[in-house]
Amino acid sequence: MSAESRLQELGIQLPPAPKQMGVYKLMVQTGNLGYLSGHGPFLDDGSLMTGRLGDDVTLEEGQKVARQVGLNLLATLRNELGSLDRVSKLVKSLALVNCTDDFFDQPAVVNGFSDLFAEVFGEEAGIGARSAMGTNSLPGNIPVEIEIIVELKA
Repeated sequence: MSAESRLQELGIQLPPAPKQMGVYKLMVQTGNLGYLSGHGPFLDDGSLMTGRLGDDVTLEEGQKVARQVGLNLLATLRNELGSLDRVSKLVKSLALVNCTDDFFDQPAVVNGFSDLFAEVFGEEAGIGARSAMGTNSLPGNIPVEIEIIVELKA
């Protein structure tokens, strides 16, 4: 089943694609690879989810934030490529989690993103190599930022 069909079957509606907010590109394609810049958790109204894991954001809330970042990444992919069906597979993701020094569940937070991509692309194509790291702050006090590399179909 195609990624676009899975979205419909799952009842997932993508938010508007995020707008570029600096001197960078949201996506750069070279050969059959697409590199997406770090994305944050924009909501449909353009506002950002904010907070810090281990302080004012729980693990469960962090997983929802990571899922929202994943929805924004999917929206960018669709906007840049015309269809999610042009994605062959997720190659690599790098996730940064804004957290306190004593918060150690960054990988569990990022599962919110990984679960979404597995749902949309299937486990074989939707789960790639991944890094999940903690940091003491992120732009705009967002809880999670994720960048990805995808392989594209010809």
